[in-house]
Amino acid sequence: MENETTVQEFLLEGFPAVQHLGKVLFLMHLLAYLASVTGNAIIVTITCIDAHLHTPMYFFLIIFSFFECCFISLVIPKLMVIFLLGKQTISFSACFVQAFVFVFLGTACFLLIAVMSLDWYMAICRPLHYPTIMNLRTYLFLVTACISLAFILIAGVVVKVSQLSFCGPNVITHFFCDLGPLIHLSCSNTKSVELMAFLLALFILIVSLIITITAYSHIVVTIVHLSSAKNRQKAFSTCSSYLIVLFLMYGSCVFIYVKPKQSSRLDSNREAALVNTMFTPLLNPIIYKLWNKQVHQALKENMCRVRISR
Repeated sequence: MENETTVQEFLLEGFPAVQHLGKVLFLMHLLAYLASVTGNAIIVTITCIDAHLHTPMYFFLIIFSFFECCFISLVIPKLMVIFLLGKQTISFSACFVQAFVFVFLGTACFLLIAVMSLDWYMAICRPLHYPTIMNLRTYLFLVTACISLAFILIAGVVVKVSQLSFCGPNVITHFFCDLGPLIHLSCSNTKSVELMAFLLALFILIVSLIITITAYSHIVVTIVHLSSAKNRQKAFSTCSSYLIVLFLMYGSCVFIYVKPKQSSRLDSNREAALVNTMFTPLLNPIIYKLWNKQVHQALKENMCRVRISR
């Protein structure tokens, strides 16, 4: 038989156990969403207007914060609609667009984190070569490479999943469209697609994690041997902010995606996904503001200028 798809729309289950607290949860997620978008927007704005932050490291931070805003805006508004209005339906095409953009942005963020760790490695471990190597052309190339590679890696598996048969049921046990729940709903033979998605997730996470761990290992060794205690403290402060974001992102994504059978533990995946889509983008601007003294100082100076101009 040829593959046939009779499903025209999907039903996002959300969090049925707490659906009776819809208005309260809507308000909580709205505040968290606004705080996250505002925080990331402040980082982007401050980095753009402050000349002291016009360096490759903060250029990558702008891109990362922009991806985080897109990431949370893709998922959380629909969850708030579910909580407030109970409108859980999403069309077939919109569901796959959301799944593609979600996984694409996530992949791009992981690749960008690996690039940011290499940039930090060059700044700490190869300071004499850093201005020559990390110029405008280099970091534009690296960002373009991250985006292009993420698109190439993700497009194939999403197209493959979209070609599966969906003949019912159509209830997605999640609060957004992700590849795992979609594969689980298919009435086709999904073994090859599950294996493909698993190997792709494993490849992305392992490669980016190896690059990041290797870079930070060299960074820690170099920091330990710094003669100035002030420089050591400054380097460890910035390094720790990256590591916190790193732990949250990798921890939740390993739990969600690095399983040979995507249909296992779908219910528990929702909680892990909420950490990845809500709390990590929320904590990211807070972490960079509190731990990164340069961003904190730039924010303070520009706020003072605004007050004086008034």
